[in-house]
Amino acid sequence: MAPRALVVGGTGPTGIWIVHGLVERGFDVTILHRGQHERAETPAGVTHLHHDPYDEADLAAGLAGRRDDVVVGMYGRLRRLAALTAGSTGRFISVGGVPAHRGWMNPSLYDPAGVPVPIGEDGPTVRDPADDEKGYRVARTEEHVFEHHPDAVHVRYPYAYGPYQLVPREWSIVRRVLDGRTRMVIPDDGLTLHHHGYTVNLAHAVLLAVDQPDRGVGQVFNAGDEEVLTVRQVVELAAGALGADLELVSMPADLAVPARPLLTEPSATHRVLDLTRITTTLGYRDVVPAREAVAHTARWLAAHPVERGGTEETVLTDPFDYPAEDALIDAWRRARDGLPTVPFDPEPGYGLAYSGPGGRPRSRPTFA
Repeated sequence: MAPRALVVGGTGPTGIWIVHGLVERGFDVTILHRGQHERAETPAGVTHLHHDPYDEADLAAGLAGRRDDVVVGMYGRLRRLAALTAGSTGRFISVGGVPAHRGWMNPSLYDPAGVPVPIGEDGPTVRDPADDEKGYRVARTEEHVFEHHPDAVHVRYPYAYGPYQLVPREWSIVRRVLDGRTRMVIPDDGLTLHHHGYTVNLAHAVLLAVDQPDRGVGQVFNAGDEEVLTVRQVVELAAGALGADLELVSMPADLAVPARPLLTEPSATHRVLDLTRITTTLGYRDVVPAREAVAHTARWLAAHPVERGGTEETVLTDPFDYPAEDALIDAWRRARDGLPTVPFDPEPGYGLAYSGPGGRPRSRPTFA
């Protein structure tokens, strides 16, 4: 008899791939969801339970009498799901988020501002709702999971990207290319590092926990792409995948208002996860390298464009106000062009350790 797996969710950007992976592994898979986002990609033979994971009574009705070998909780009220499945599942694998890390959403909690880079799972979590209400709830939910399932595996997702993402970061780039824009504002030369995870890679992280029932029990795992791309790299990769060459106009982050949806936070501080635990314990490696994943996502969005003014653009909070962008860029360039030339005596260098282009020349004309 095939082992039974219940996925709460299962139709979202990563859930689709988790369901596929479970089916390929021989599980008898059931997905519990509201039925509002049926996907053609869902494998045939998967059982659908249409209940509201956010409604405790309805969720309890959907779970009544079930006994599953594996429950993957990634949607709805995870605390309720953990309590309702206690004692009725062999293994519990849950998906949460990186806002549990203290400072992830509020970098000013550190002095100087900025979450430690990289940040590991054993770092402090949000303990005060006044510091970050969302992060506080995420962190308390993790604790609640382990209270009911001490042997659970909990995976912290970063910002996910890929097909069907409700907040498609790359759409800010793709739409500008489709609209014929030739320039785009980026903050602080686009050098901010913000950890993301491609949907296929995040699903792979969860499936590694399924594959190795004796490893990682009772632990929290950061998940995300192995390579953390800068904002500039994301823009260049997405535009390049569509054959476009955008002129990137760098401004100080506080002035780069059009770039806020790409930065996704009020400051330009870095947010990078330490993936050592998941790579050493579960053997995680990217299924799709980040650079390929961004390019694929851009091409998918171009082929499946977001509705103009629809839900995704509303959540993305990008107004695509091109006249305002042009006015800001032109004003910034006038201000820069108006700066005086200030001589330095002697002119500062990059340090004697620098040996790249324009750096310290070799001491001998030929290498011995």
